[in-house]
Amino acid sequence: MRMTDNTILITGGTSGIGRALAEAFHDRGNRVIVTGRRQDLLERIAAERPGITGLQLDLDDPHSLARLADDVRRRFPELNALIANAGISKTEDIRSGDWDVAEAEAIVQTNILGVLRVTAAFLPILREQSNAAIMATTSALAFVPRANFATYCASKAFLHSWLVSLRHQLRGVPVEVLEISPPYVQTELTGAAQAADPRAMPLNVYIAEVMAMLEQGNHPRGELVLESDQARRWAERDGTYDSIFAAMNPL
Repeated sequence: MRMTDNTILITGGTSGIGRALAEAFHDRGNRVIVTGRRQDLLERIAAERPGITGLQLDLDDPHSLARLADDVRRRFPELNALIANAGISKTEDIRSGDWDVAEAEAIVQTNILGVLRVTAAFLPILREQSNAAIMATTSALAFVPRANFATYCASKAFLHSWLVSLRHQLRGVPVEVLEISPPYVQTELTGAAQAADPRAMPLNVYIAEVMAMLEQGNHPRGELVLESDQARRWAERDGTYDSIFAAMNPL
């Protein structure tokens, strides 16, 4: 993926990793479009960062995505990069008598179907470009899960597998397929406490590492995995899965 002179659309770009990526790419001379549900956040980003365009998108509403795709094709026909970043997370106690499967379904709707739908909507535009990229946000938890985030981790494992297949299918097309697999980062993905948790990686430090990997082309197999997460990435291959799982999920 080239690092400048792109037109990039980032879903879930109003906060957290999405917004930080938007600002990092904007700093490098790219045209950036961010999407989100809340119009007030989109307007705030546009005001704070002239040159970043905010467009409303509700991934649960197929009509919203269709309108966005039409708008982008009309206003930004040169779109050559999609970062499918929108995602939600929630703890689950499946043993509980009041476990609500609707919350798990909402995670699947956003984290899985949302990525598939935005890819389907924008891949035809990307394929018209001579140098294009799709990047989706998964998680280091795709490789070894936190059991109390059961559906979230499973959704990211699905995306990891799906991206491998997408990359293979597009191998003859000038559309690079990348996977960004964050560790535990200081964002509000699970609430305000995570953003202030000293155990989490500072967001600016994580984004700096991601941008450095992109600039250096340091993403074997299209995966942007931090060195500190390589043990989890290869746990099954290395025979360490059970011990890492036990450490992450103490009884």
